[in-house]
Amino acid sequence: MKKQLWLPAAVLVMLLAGCGAQGAEPADAAPVTEATTAAVSTQAVTACTTQTTTETTATATETSATQTTTTEPVRQKITLKTAGAVEVYDTVLLRDYITEPEIRLENKNSRLDTSKTGTVEQSVRFTYQGQSYTQNIRYQVVDTTPPLLLNGGYNTVIETGKPFDLNKCVGFGDNYDKSPRLTYTGQVDTAVPGKYPITATVTDAAGNKTSWDLTVTVADKLPTYTDTASRLSFSDFAEAYGGKNKRLGIDVSKWQGKINFEAVRDAGCQFVIMRIGHGRNGMEMDEYYRSNMAGAKSAGLDVGVYFYSTANTEKAVRQEARWIAENLKGEKLDFPVVFDWESFSNFQKYGMSIHDLNMLFEAFADELQKQGYSAMLYGSKNYLQNFWYPQKKYPVWLAHYTDQTDYLGDYAIWQMSCRGRIPGIAGDVDLDIQYMDVHLE
Repeated sequence: MKKQLWLPAAVLVMLLAGCGAQGAEPADAAPVTEATTAAVSTQAVTACTTQTTTETTATATETSATQTTTTEPVRQKITLKTAGAVEVYDTVLLRDYITEPEIRLENKNSRLDTSKTGTVEQSVRFTYQGQSYTQNIRYQVVDTTPPLLLNGGYNTVIETGKPFDLNKCVGFGDNYDKSPRLTYTGQVDTAVPGKYPITATVTDAAGNKTSWDLTVTVADKLPTYTDTASRLSFSDFAEAYGGKNKRLGIDVSKWQGKINFEAVRDAGCQFVIMRIGHGRNGMEMDEYYRSNMAGAKSAGLDVGVYFYSTANTEKAVRQEARWIAENLKGEKLDFPVVFDWESFSNFQKYGMSIHDLNMLFEAFADELQKQGYSAMLYGSKNYLQNFWYPQKKYPVWLAHYTDQTDYLGDYAIWQMSCRGRIPGIAGDVDLDIQYMDVHLE
């Protein structure tokens, strides 16, 4: 008689949770919104093994028994309990998703594919009670993160009689959706001067929403701005922020005009990071780059370069990296090449997600490495905390205009003021502190 044996089921349990100032900063500071924890579901996977059974027969004319062995499959059901919903772009290793001492995962360090939302099927190889199995698991990748407000348009003023388009006055982005939808409630009558309160809402493809209130002012005359901020002399800057394991420097572009680098050096400046170009209308070299590089090197200052990018495709950002390398022509730099992307005030017009721009920096750095140069990321405290992914491979240049930064992430350089004054430059200049105990490579 055949005997069928059902082995005990292996139960695997793992619960995953969904993920997600002081002083004046570069434009458009915005709050960060936490993601909602994904719901838990279960799934069942059926595996097959074989069980050996034996039958003994005897004949009337034989004095000895003949034993025969037959092998036939016995289906074993293994039920897996998992956190059935995983947040898009989360890093989840298989060993953390499936945990059970009786099962040995062969590809335990593999990542779950979380690159797109929906149902995903992935192969799992494991050993159970001496038998090897290859099975597919299915799981849901979800987006529970609301869009991020980058510019609330709180100071929006429309001239009387001009059309009003809220989309041109605000900035927002989503972690996954390249084109979240903007709507608002309330009325703005640009024919009549006055203040018009409205409530704006951004909704992504998954239905996540971010709302905020703002007031649109309609006026016969647009307001003027008077700069009354105080300036920080380089000598006072050096006294307050110089010291052991630190160097002081500046960063410049065409806006500083012609620079006397000997005077800059004699004031105590030790390095200069200069703009090599920008990508506003194709790739253009800063008109003062060549003279700035020659002057800074001649004065014995350490040098670095940054590129102001507005790229929104990998192809474009790699072209920028190659253009930089071609124009450096093997020039020795004392700093990595800096990626400077700052167009957040109307970010949605670029048709990118937050993830997309983070991947563009990775592509920029990768292309530069192929050209023999390394990369650094520039960003304000707000965007480093809420927009850019934490940098583990590349150094960071922090911009935070305050007497004492409270940014908790790692950074190699701190740009602490955009209103510095130094001999050799006729107007304002950015002031920077390099921390020598932070590696740049």
